[in-house]
Amino acid sequence: MRYFIFLFLLFFASLSIADEAVWLLVDTQKKVILVKRGELTVASFDGISIGRKGAMYKQKSGDDITPLGNYKIAYINDQSQFRTFFGLDYPSVYDAELAILDKRISVPQFQEIKQAHADNRLPPQNTALGGYIGIHGIGRGNQSLHSVFDWTQGCVALSNRQIDQLAKWVYKGMRVQIK
Repeated sequence: MRYFIFLFLLFFASLSIADEAVWLLVDTQKKVILVKRGELTVASFDGISIGRKGAMYKQKSGDDITPLGNYKIAYINDQSQFRTFFGLDYPSVYDAELAILDKRISVPQFQEIKQAHADNRLPPQNTALGGYIGIHGIGRGNQSLHSVFDWTQGCVALSNRQIDQLAKWVYKGMRVQIK
């Protein structure tokens, strides 16, 4: 009888894990991307590079900062100069709320960003907050430099081998947390 109870519990525990969506956790301090299913880590990619000026709440286009926050994969470009580019839905509504308070964007721009998120569309990429933030490979870039210093303009970069492996997990709409 105990054996059947054990099997029953094991079956339902595996169902709850299987039903949880896969998502990405980008840890900018540890320089790692974790592929997560719920709280379980199913894959990890270390030695990532981030923006030249680190990770924090992004202030403006061209600041070379990787934005902290919660995003989704908005599009996938397999023909990128960086091998593969997983574009994020940056700026988020939260990014826009901070920017409207500081008067870095206009009310119509704020409303457009907010509406894009409500419609599950890519928000405007040409406001003062910038855009085209994503996770990508290094393409034809120098692999040895990639591992020495942070070099991106605000994106998260992996080696080409890593981006190919990560691509097996990534899908449009996937949740990405950058911390």
